Amino acid sequence: MSPPPSAANQLPLPQWAYVPGETADADADHDTLWQAKALVPSRFRDFVPARHPALRYGLALNDHGFFWESQQILEAVWAAAPQGGRERILLRACIQIAGANLKLRMLKPHAAVRLFGEALRELTTLGLRQAVAGGDGFADTFPTAVLAALLKGRLAQPALSKADWVNIGAAGRT
Repeated sequence: MSPPPSAANQLPLPQWAYVPGETADADADHDTLWQAKALVPSRFRDFVPARHPALRYGLALNDHGFFWESQQILEAVWAAAPQGGRERILLRACIQIAGANLKLRMLKPHAAVRLFGEALRELTTLGLRQAVAGGDGFADTFPTAVLAALLKGRLAQPALSKADWVNIGAAGRT
């Protein structure tokens, strides 16, 4: 039995954004993240459903500026995704984007550029894999070409700043 899609809307945002090296007095809000991780099955059967609440929550965390937290949730979904599946490739790209966004927040633009480049390579690899027509999987419905274009735009900039983070959800709104 899978949780209802509305479960992602019911999950609260963390009380604070964890930034390694900056939040010395406060650790990550693990209690809030646990609620989302509890929604992830031990294994997805054939694909990761595009509407799975933990997946949607992980993407929303990134888009709300909770980059470290986004990585944690997306990594849990990635670990349960079918081996060799298209979703694992797209999830890896999203995890790398969240990591790059975190590096930008930490004022490490060179590390961010490297991670954005790795994410773009993952999206290129995904483009070489056959999509399932009418499939309900995350990789079947996500606009990867739009996300790749966003990454190319960032990588074309002469220098990145803290404000140049990538909103993954923006790919689906264009």
